Amino acid sequence: MGITFNADEIFKMAEDIERDGAKFYRKAATNTKDEKTKQMLLNLADMEDKHLKTFEAMRKELSAREKEQMVFDPNNEAAMYLQTMAEGHGWEGKKSLTETLTGNEKIEDILKIAINAENNSVIFYSGLKELVPPKAGKDKVEAIIKEELGHIAVLNQQLALLK
Repeated sequence: MGITFNADEIFKMAEDIERDGAKFYRKAATNTKDEKTKQMLLNLADMEDKHLKTFEAMRKELSAREKEQMVFDPNNEAAMYLQTMAEGHGWEGKKSLTETLTGNEKIEDILKIAINAENNSVIFYSGLKELVPPKAGKDKVEAIIKEELGHIAVLNQQLALLK
């Protein structure tokens, strides 16, 4: 029997990843002295917060079927497995990027790191989507991917404005 998850479990992980993303931008903002750059980073952190609220709202709207445990799991190992994946995933596909910030990064570097991380996130969720049966909310995982693609577009626009 293969591993399967439901949309509720995936949303929980997505929420954790969004929290980490907001933390990354806030840390980057504290490392910069340029007020315009600081405000842009804080706006990106706010966008992650809104993303988190979107995922929380989407999760609340899940049906009982989409929250139903997919396999007999008396020891809650599936949830622990997903949590381990989220922790290993860090923020958007990497070990916690917040910890890697030195304060010497240029805004272009921060945006490129974020774009790469968001791209990795899309790949990550696309792989997870295959582990969610249609009756367990596969379409909801597709909605997460769509949200992440929108975030990539915003980051690319910010990067283009710097050139």
